[in-house]
Amino acid sequence: MIMHAALIVIFILAYAAIALEHTLRINKSASALLAAGLLWTIYSLSPGNIHLVIEGLNESIVGTAQIVFFLMGAMTIVEVVDAYHGFDVITSRIKTTKLSTLLWLVGIVTFFLSSLLDNLTTTIVMVSLTKKLLNRHEDRLFFAGLIVIAANAGGAWTPIGDVTTTMLWIGGQITTLNIMKGVFLPSVACLVVPLVVTSYHFRGRVVSSPDTPYVKKEDPVSSFEQELMLALGIGILVMVPVFKSITHLPPFMGMLFGVGILWLIADLLHRNTTNDEFKHQLSLVAALRRIDMSSIIFFIGILLAVAVLEHTLILDGLAHWMEKTIGRLDVIVILTGIMSAVIDNVPLVAASMGMYNMTTYPPDSFLWEFLAYCAGTGGSILIIGSAAGVAAMGLEKIHFFWYAKKIGWLALLGYFAGIGVYLLQYRIIH
Repeated sequence: MIMHAALIVIFILAYAAIALEHTLRINKSASALLAAGLLWTIYSLSPGNIHLVIEGLNESIVGTAQIVFFLMGAMTIVEVVDAYHGFDVITSRIKTTKLSTLLWLVGIVTFFLSSLLDNLTTTIVMVSLTKKLLNRHEDRLFFAGLIVIAANAGGAWTPIGDVTTTMLWIGGQITTLNIMKGVFLPSVACLVVPLVVTSYHFRGRVVSSPDTPYVKKEDPVSSFEQELMLALGIGILVMVPVFKSITHLPPFMGMLFGVGILWLIADLLHRNTTNDEFKHQLSLVAALRRIDMSSIIFFIGILLAVAVLEHTLILDGLAHWMEKTIGRLDVIVILTGIMSAVIDNVPLVAASMGMYNMTTYPPDSFLWEFLAYCAGTGGSILIIGSAAGVAAMGLEKIHFFWYAKKIGWLALLGYFAGIGVYLLQYRIIH
């Protein structure tokens, strides 16, 4: 009991440090690694069979490594496409004079782009676009808020669109086609409701372009290379689930295979280039150096920390307590989604995966699909609730309370609209 109490206290303190990262000015990756180290140390020193502890650690490392390799591969592909300015192929085609129409276009593009890319990258690309299109800062703030909602909604319905959905997919809790069928319409509702309300606010207004129009600099990358790398990057990401279904190999293997293909083609494109500096900028080596290793380290730390709570059956006990206290599984999942607005959704989902076994809740069951939606979209309610929100916060200098007042209630409306659609859809189908 003393060991369990110590483990719970350390995890809660680490959780608090992660949630208060910006206040404490301590990187969440450091908190996650410290938690993982302390928890496994206490677990190993407790009375019991050390061989079982090591066996549990080895098992956890295998599951963690699969997620980390997958994310590293996906991040690398995105960085390569970005280096070739491939995303400009999409964003440069968005042209309209009506502010409400532009809002819908930006929202829809963000929604589908984030289903293929990670939410963070999509948000950075789309917020950067609005800076080129809109002059008024107030308008850009609203657009940034809707981009956050769209990015999180779009990432929830595909296995590669959001880290939490990817975790459930790799863990075997969800399958590709079923998650897409089950969560697509709720995700659409989650976006459409805020878009309808906000576009009404912008009705009749025209786009106010920046005083200094954006002029594209001379780019040594040709349009052919831009389009080729965009098509290859998105094609590889889309084909990973197909690769898994055909070969039955873990998804990270398909992702690493895709990185190898992209690396080969990138080297072939510039094998005769004499400008070494330019050649290096577009290489996979440079892309690997640009990926967010801090986030990768955070995933490693938090997943290993949660694994201790799973192996010591603490999460199992928490699941039983919640079932006895709250009683309803749908309410528990909805509250989990709302909690993700304050607490990082990665440890929340990781904890849920440890709380509920797949014997009771098999793949594609109500719990896992509903969790994918709620954890993925609930983070939009507050600006600090998702990586997309934090990115937008930094790019447009969005104040926490401004977002909570102007955007938070819209995100909450969308969140519950999607919940309503999912529950209705589930009742009709089942």
